[in-house]
Amino acid sequence: MSNSAEITQPGQATVPSQSGPPEAPPRRRRLRWLTYTLPGAWGALIFACLSFTPSLLPRGGVAQGLLTGITAAIGYGLGVLVATIWRAFANREVRPERPWARRAFLIAALVLLVAFFALGQYWQHEIRDLMGVTEVDVPLIIASPFVAAITFVLLVQLGRGLRAIYRRLAALLRRWIGPQAANAVGWITVVVLAWLVVSGLLFDGLVNAMNETFSLRDTTTAEGVTQPTTGLRSGGSGSLVPWDTLGWQGRTFIGKGPTAQDIQGLMGRPAKEPVRAYAGLASADSSEARAKLAVDDLDRAGGFTRANLLVVTTTGSGWVNASSADTFEYLTDGNSAIVGTQYSYLPSWLSYLVDQSKAREAGRDLFDAV
Repeated sequence: MSNSAEITQPGQATVPSQSGPPEAPPRRRRLRWLTYTLPGAWGALIFACLSFTPSLLPRGGVAQGLLTGITAAIGYGLGVLVATIWRAFANREVRPERPWARRAFLIAALVLLVAFFALGQYWQHEIRDLMGVTEVDVPLIIASPFVAAITFVLLVQLGRGLRAIYRRLAALLRRWIGPQAANAVGWITVVVLAWLVVSGLLFDGLVNAMNETFSLRDTTTAEGVTQPTTGLRSGGSGSLVPWDTLGWQGRTFIGKGPTAQDIQGLMGRPAKEPVRAYAGLASADSSEARAKLAVDDLDRAGGFTRANLLVVTTTGSGWVNASSADTFEYLTDGNSAIVGTQYSYLPSWLSYLVDQSKAREAGRDLFDAV
């Protein structure tokens, strides 16, 4: 028999009978990509709330939005995975959602996200106070939920796209090999191809684009920061490191900090002018060359004759914790020297994600040079 037959009744036209479920309308198929399972949504909610907990360094609005979106996507995937494993052990299919379940989730999500967002801002405010960071970009903080939502949707859609590719590839392979082998080969193929794309072309292009973006700020100088005239600091009189190569954070570190008068006024005893040496990304071509240049400038300024020497490992963009550096100079009555180098244009959290080897290399090269 054929898959369709004509059913004829007296006084009626022939109507074709189709076997199998009717195909979903195009609009419903499109909206299906915008729906999320309840177990996955609960996982996303829990992980999104955890993303607001404090870290060692303050986070800006964009960084918080990206972090929330990424962790929520991870939580969604884990929620879906746990539900799938539970159904496998219970040996049952997906059950329809109860009418109250979605409403309960929406109410809980609204309350928890608002509460943790407020707590997150309070925690970030405390960290900024401890670090002496006064810059707060309120518009970016307001925009962070939208950044998080966009990031979450894109990552979940990416995961679903990879799953669709896997299913189509496995279905194609079943024509030649068994279903279990087809599933295994299809899964391995998709994972390998995704890894090659992310770690290769896409990853390198993204890192280069971010580097170009953040490098623009590195050519500018923060408000209130001026080139030192003393020879005890890099970029100053007789320095081996040109002032315009120190970068945004390097010029801020060199151009600020307590003077001998500041230290003497606070500590109530005679003080020396502290030594600060630094090399930016533009100061030399390699991490080893930057470390050697910074240490040579430290030696030129008499840093090795001071009683106390501090080797600082900066964040990705070259930021030095001013609270720690200033405190070190106050406690030593200025009889001190600090040396550091920049290893990236990216903020530390981005540099940690995309290239941890640069931080290790910069730290080792600087300590070896010292």
